[in-house]
Amino acid sequence: MAAAAAEQQQFYLLLGNLLSPDNVVRKQAEETYENIPGQSKITFLLQAIRNTTAAEEARQMAAVLLRRLLSSAFDEVYPALPSDVQTAIKSELLMIIQMETQSSMRKKVCDIAAELARNLIDEDGNNQWPEGLKFLFDSVTCNAVGQMATDFAPGFQKKFHEKVIAALLQTMEDQGNQRVQAHAAAALINFTEDCPKSLLIPYLDNLVKHLHSIMVLKLQELIQKGTKLVLEQVVTSIASVADTAEEKFVPYYDLFMPSLKHIVENAVQKELRLLRGKTIECISLIGLAVGKEKFMQDASDVMQLLLKTQTDFNDMEDDDPQISYMISAWARMCKILGKEFQQYLPVVMGPLMKTASIKPEVALLDTQDMENMSDDDGWEFVNLGDQQSFGIKTAGLEEKSTACQMLVCYAKELKEGFVEYTEQVVKLMVPLLKFYFHDDILQPLNTKLAAAESMPLLLECARVRGPEYLTQMWHFMCDALIKAIGTEPDSDVLSEIMHSFAKCIEVMGDGCLNNEHFEELGGILKAKLEEHFKNQELRQVKRQDEDYDEQVEESLQDEDDNDVYILTKVSDILHSIFSSYKEKVLPWFEQLLPLIVNLICPHRPWPDRQWGLCIFDDVIEHCSPASFKYAEYFLRPMLQYVCDNSPEVRQAAAYGLGVMAQYGGDNYRPFCTEALPLLVRVIQSADSKTKENVNATENCISAVGKIMKFKPDCVNVEEVLPHWLSWLPLHEDKEEAVQTFNYLCDLIESNHPIVLGPNNTNLPKIFSIIAEGEMHEAIKHEDPCAKRLANVVRQVQTSGGLWTECIAQLSPEQQAAIQELLNSA
Repeated sequence: MAAAAAEQQQFYLLLGNLLSPDNVVRKQAEETYENIPGQSKITFLLQAIRNTTAAEEARQMAAVLLRRLLSSAFDEVYPALPSDVQTAIKSELLMIIQMETQSSMRKKVCDIAAELARNLIDEDGNNQWPEGLKFLFDSVTCNAVGQMATDFAPGFQKKFHEKVIAALLQTMEDQGNQRVQAHAAAALINFTEDCPKSLLIPYLDNLVKHLHSIMVLKLQELIQKGTKLVLEQVVTSIASVADTAEEKFVPYYDLFMPSLKHIVENAVQKELRLLRGKTIECISLIGLAVGKEKFMQDASDVMQLLLKTQTDFNDMEDDDPQISYMISAWARMCKILGKEFQQYLPVVMGPLMKTASIKPEVALLDTQDMENMSDDDGWEFVNLGDQQSFGIKTAGLEEKSTACQMLVCYAKELKEGFVEYTEQVVKLMVPLLKFYFHDDILQPLNTKLAAAESMPLLLECARVRGPEYLTQMWHFMCDALIKAIGTEPDSDVLSEIMHSFAKCIEVMGDGCLNNEHFEELGGILKAKLEEHFKNQELRQVKRQDEDYDEQVEESLQDEDDNDVYILTKVSDILHSIFSSYKEKVLPWFEQLLPLIVNLICPHRPWPDRQWGLCIFDDVIEHCSPASFKYAEYFLRPMLQYVCDNSPEVRQAAAYGLGVMAQYGGDNYRPFCTEALPLLVRVIQSADSKTKENVNATENCISAVGKIMKFKPDCVNVEEVLPHWLSWLPLHEDKEEAVQTFNYLCDLIESNHPIVLGPNNTNLPKIFSIIAEGEMHEAIKHEDPCAKRLANVVRQVQTSGGLWTECIAQLSPEQQAAIQELLNSA
């Protein structure tokens, strides 16, 4: 006992040294603390927290360290503890919370309990500490509940929606404690942001009633006492509920909008800037939720309020919180108003471009300079060694990121209406694609993502100015995009740049890349594919390592997912090149051919085979009949993979066989004959229509249709056609659904006897197929195919008895679908 007490006493000294202003003492204490085993740390820290006679600073430090330990090293420390010790820790924490008299200390212990509870819930929301979670709900430890709602969405919401919403609303009614009310409102925001709409709707009436009464009360308090903390959070809660509820919020719109407009109009004092900004956000989110038709009654008033704020924009201080809220609100108004928003661009674009053009302040500092600067100054530092650091002032960079995203929104929504601004925006965005030293600090991720996403959108906007202007803009961005594909290290940004580049090629078409571009791009894509194979080998080596465990496998799986995603973007780029350049590009493609062939080898993982097949699908579709030159590499695998275990591989193979029939030359004829029984086998298998298999099956059905339509002499059409009709309609794969419905229209319009049946006896079945397609929204009403189907129905409509017979055999839902088609197409 004496030894344990001495050790604990030593630990109190250590806690004191961790708080020491002396750098040397503090650093030594940190090293000593790091070397204490995890289990001992928990024992010492809990003892320090429990000891009310210890110095308050030491107890608070122990609480911070214990929470940090559970947050950063839970998997290494907690599961290894004996179960009785785990139980004791849980009980101890709940007891300390109940006994603790200091509010700040109680809050810190609540945070520890919440961190433990958070770690004891798995990703599906299963809870291994029910009494702990119940305690947190009963005391409504709001921060903890909010954090768990974010961390475990949507599983947490699905399991605990009833308890959480009731508890948070009850806590928000606690008029005696403003801070607790504000925390409850903040937790409600966390909960509703990630809550599935269907779960929230049953609570909507109750939620709205509470939020409205609290808002009215807090608005009165603001006027009478100047208190605003709870009102700020409640306004954001309303916005979050509306954002999740979408059109279901329409009945409550008139309840909130007058008060919200009143706040924006009157909350003009400096101390109310954050409230005003949040209210502007709330109005724009409600407008987006309820839609243009409902919002138009207030659109003019809201726009005038925003315009008035905007004219004061230049007088705002750089750190005014209204700026970022305004920028986002304008973009939402653009989404609501569509083309009608164009008239406001001259007012909006100046401040937006100013914010989007913010450049970070950078400096080279020695250790002494760094110590004189506090974190509050908004600087981040990167150690360069030799007592030197690279400092970056990050203030304003988040606002810059938001502004860049809003520019993307305007280009996307307004298209040619944004053309006046394309030149200045492209000059801003292209340099953002470059990779810089410590890019993660210099440029937030979303800034680069926005820059990449903007490129094809800006080309679409500029198209209205004619080919010369469009080509100049493309030349300005093309080199930067290709270089960025070769140098960008972040996989999320890289995939967006690759996707953007592919879209740009689709916009620009044949001739947009010169020989130098092709040479550089070929080298980069080759390197990406080689890296893909090398990374897979390295992962296999790591799986043989003695340290290999579930955690390592999880990390390797994440790496694999990233690699596969980049592979999909390689496929996107090749697709855009093949669709633009056709067979002219095949000689260039040959440098990549061995690597693509390697992707479809039988021993490769299924995503490799899927995407390798997709690339060869493009070769067949866009480069036939010249594609047959490479048939020796892909034909056998394609036929073999149509029956593969992986539905994704089956789908890619089936699509390839379909385009082979549609676009391939005479050389492919015998392979169409060979493909048919394989496709039929997949379609007729017992589980062909299950959720995971249906897309592959629909591609097989479509491929059978294409073989009959484009290579009819390769199969016995009269024998196959009745089977094919029995498999219709397709409704999951919308593109293939259009193909099959168009072929069905061909057959009906040519009065094909097998399709119509003797004396048109098959027409009720055809009506049923058309109705089912309409019910599943398989074809958009603006598609010419919808008009063809409607005309088939109208033709029967004129024949009296036949029409009655067809309609009589449909269910009420099918009859309504036929009427909808006739009304819309």
